[in-house]
Amino acid sequence: MSLSLGYPATSDDYRTLARARLPRFLFDFLDGGATDEQTMAVNVADWGRVRLRQRVLVNVDNIDTGTVLAGQSCRMPVVLAPVGLAGMMARRGEVQAVRAANGAGVPFVLSTVGICPLQEVQAAASEPFWFQLYMIRDRALIQSLLAEAWAAGCRTLVFTVDLPLPGMRHRDTRNGLSSGGLRSAALKASQLLARPGWVWDVALRGTPLTFGNLSEAVPGARNPDAFKAWVESQFDPTVTWADIEWLRSQWPGRLMLKGILDVEDARAAVQVGAEGIVVSNHGGRQLDGVASTASRLPAIAAAVGAQTTVLVDGGIRSGVDVFRALALGAQGVMIGRPWAWALAGAGQQGVSHMLAGWQQELRLAMTLTGVTRIADIGIAQLDSL
Repeated sequence: MSLSLGYPATSDDYRTLARARLPRFLFDFLDGGATDEQTMAVNVADWGRVRLRQRVLVNVDNIDTGTVLAGQSCRMPVVLAPVGLAGMMARRGEVQAVRAANGAGVPFVLSTVGICPLQEVQAAASEPFWFQLYMIRDRALIQSLLAEAWAAGCRTLVFTVDLPLPGMRHRDTRNGLSSGGLRSAALKASQLLARPGWVWDVALRGTPLTFGNLSEAVPGARNPDAFKAWVESQFDPTVTWADIEWLRSQWPGRLMLKGILDVEDARAAVQVGAEGIVVSNHGGRQLDGVASTASRLPAIAAAVGAQTTVLVDGGIRSGVDVFRALALGAQGVMIGRPWAWALAGAGQQGVSHMLAGWQQELRLAMTLTGVTRIADIGIAQLDSL
């Protein structure tokens, strides 16, 4: 897709493009949240309430947006978060995304339930990428996936801890993703017919549309309904911090726990040896009514920021929001929906374009608050909380 200089310019612009291109059930899967989507909305709104302190007549001639996250040099403190089914948002989507991330100099995290397998992403990548995993009942499968990730060059594991059971996502239910039967099949078929461009480019030319990292190990991994049933049977509500200690013993690289929203849980993560945490409510997709990540970040960063890397996700929609997160104590941010919208709307070029825009927004925020290095962004750059 050819992109003009003026449009798209924002995450919302890419959301509009994604909505026009994707079948409705896929757009709603990506765009939706848990139950009434209140937490998803407040995630976005609360970043907008953080006011920056503008300064003038400061020498800001040499702005540097670069930093180091999990031992990896980055051109800006942004990580492309794991997004399940990203390979259905665009043809071989995870491959396009990792190339865009590499070009922008930021880390990419491959989801366990992505479409493209580890080996395919490794072949496309020019820099090391990270891998995301859930705790499932089949511990032998976890060990196998860890070994495959290590062999593919992954040295940072992002382990999602806020999914003992799947959240209630009413958009998915309405679109027939939570049930089988003729009605749901007919509903999805009608939505596919409304998006012939997606069908041609992704469904026909982007095969195989299978859960690549699990296709050999999981019965029915090529069938979304059968795979969903297997996944739900594998969620393990018995998992405790003892299981994370076991995981720590199995993984020789850096371990980052994603889904921390409480100070005591953050301290426990440090105690079990996690080198990083992601302050996250799963983008408002798990439990509706919990606090926004912007509101929880300062206390968590104050409690453990000196001991471990603190990232944050949820509702971040611009380079200015990245600055806000850093000022509240994070060392970096993860973004999910924005890059997936850009991928769906305009492919690799869209993700690259979006990241370049965010870096410029971050640079401008640094310039007008009087800081030249990422490490210098802090509470002093905020006018009020």
